[in-house]
Amino acid sequence: MPDSNTTDFTNPSTFILLGIPGLEEAHIWISIPFCTMYTIAVLGNFTILFIVKKEPSLHGPMFYFLCMLAVTDLVMSTSTVPKMLSIFWFNSREISFSACLTQMYFVHSFSTMESGILVAMAFDRYVAICNPLRYSTTLTNPVVAKIGLAVVLRSGILTLPYPFLVRRWPYCRTNIIPHSYCGHIAVVKLACTDIRLSSYYGMFNLFFEIGMDLFFIAVSYTLILRAIFRLPTKDARLKTFGTCISHLCAILALYIPDLFSSLTQRFGHNVPLRLRVLIASMYLLMPPMLHPIIYGVRTKQIRGRLIQLFTHKEI
Repeated sequence: MPDSNTTDFTNPSTFILLGIPGLEEAHIWISIPFCTMYTIAVLGNFTILFIVKKEPSLHGPMFYFLCMLAVTDLVMSTSTVPKMLSIFWFNSREISFSACLTQMYFVHSFSTMESGILVAMAFDRYVAICNPLRYSTTLTNPVVAKIGLAVVLRSGILTLPYPFLVRRWPYCRTNIIPHSYCGHIAVVKLACTDIRLSSYYGMFNLFFEIGMDLFFIAVSYTLILRAIFRLPTKDARLKTFGTCISHLCAILALYIPDLFSSLTQRFGHNVPLRLRVLIASMYLLMPPMLHPIIYGVRTKQIRGRLIQLFTHKEI
């Protein structure tokens, strides 16, 4: 019987995910922090959604954007982590071609969606600090809904070429993906043809979407800082800037691992493969885990409601 991993094929029915290549013996130990982080991410984001839904005083633009971020975190992590854990625990490495493309689409579209939501939150902070008297008339519920729809459409449309290009390429060498999930570059590297179109489009997406988002965030915070420095007292400046700390931490939690992972996947040939895959896998868990912790600790309304919730439970 021929080996399915070396037989020539143009439309593989399945791919084989290796998990963390070179660390197969440690998969069971790696699964412990991964499972812990995923559990914290799921519980934390569902708690944010529950608190905002139950507390009428939190029904405002900032918390609506936070709910969008929580939903995005849940989808992004859930689209990959259960499959990772099945590899680590049960050596269940097969994934169908269609499931692989679906996972790829969800990973890339929702990670881009997170970036767009952080831009929307930066705009929220800009209006709240620079034009506080116009906040309620500028960020109305219909405007928030339109911003959310624009973020979803931008991410969904710009990510669509990924699976279409992957389906277009012939695969004639192997169906083994040296990765823990179906990332775009990890899959197209298996094609036995010129994949420059996929590579160039991936780079365009990285620098156009993330670059544009970072530019708008930088502009927002330049205007915010200028407004803060114009405040008359140091206490007022610190108090106003304190309302931005959670958002700034969320930005760092997303963009630092995202850029590092994306760039090492393409240019980090001197970085060991196992380290590149481990970082890329952690990227899918770090923001979803950190965002509810950051906002739960730093946002007084959520923290107070959370304490009250647990106090009532103890009674």
